[in-house]
Amino acid sequence: MKSYSGQTVLITGASSGIGEAMARQLADSGARLLLTSRSDDALNRLTDEFRELGTDAEVFAHDLGVPGAAQALYDRITEAGHTIDVLINNAGFGKLGEFVEYEAEVYDEMVMLNVMNLVALTRLYLPGMLQRETGGVLNVASTAAFQPVPHFAVYAATKAFIKSFTEALHAEIEGSGVAVTCLCPGPTETRFFERADMRGAPGGLLAETPEKVAHDGLDALLRNQRTEVSGLGNVVGAFATRLVPTRTLLAVLKRMMGSPSLRRTAPHP
Repeated sequence: MKSYSGQTVLITGASSGIGEAMARQLADSGARLLLTSRSDDALNRLTDEFRELGTDAEVFAHDLGVPGAAQALYDRITEAGHTIDVLINNAGFGKLGEFVEYEAEVYDEMVMLNVMNLVALTRLYLPGMLQRETGGVLNVASTAAFQPVPHFAVYAATKAFIKSFTEALHAEIEGSGVAVTCLCPGPTETRFFERADMRGAPGGLLAETPEKVAHDGLDALLRNQRTEVSGLGNVVGAFATRLVPTRTLLAVLKRMMGSPSLRRTAPHP
């Protein structure tokens, strides 16, 4: 796959942030877009804009945070007559706080969205790509994937799973003509922090723009790079975690992520 021109690309979590930025860049590249998220209104506004500019775009509003959602989305898209050339698994969310603060249902949804349906969509679409000997899968993880993160325990664990899964899959199908890449952004200027009950990036870290992260991920997939960490500072940080003893790293992260000043809302009683 040398370019995205003429490729049919499915993007999850496409209504804002990194997903929206990827959609815009892919539209500029001449791709056909299938966009999904839970937000009908945002997706419809985006596709209307694309269509006015001559881009082929279609909305498949869908909640991927529930069991069986991947198969249901696949069935809808297949019945509409679409063949997916590139799958971008971007949808996901986290929650900042002590593990016991949130109800179990929050973690059920998080694992279902971040992990279970990501794997399911990949399993549904990868065989066709392998048969055609072309295509790509871009899975969006996080720099949180490189270490356990106190007060972000489940989110970081789901992203570590995505990184491990994607890197293993990349090795399995090497030479098949199908690209598989894991994108690991650091703090990014999106609504992620709001949904995560955070005021902003931890430790006063500067956040990257979603446009920069999207460009890095899309470019890495074209090069079939196994893992792409977006931003030089994040590359250094990800490497540094390998050099710091785990006990020390966990103590630092516990203090940083547990700071009351980082919380958007007060902890649950």
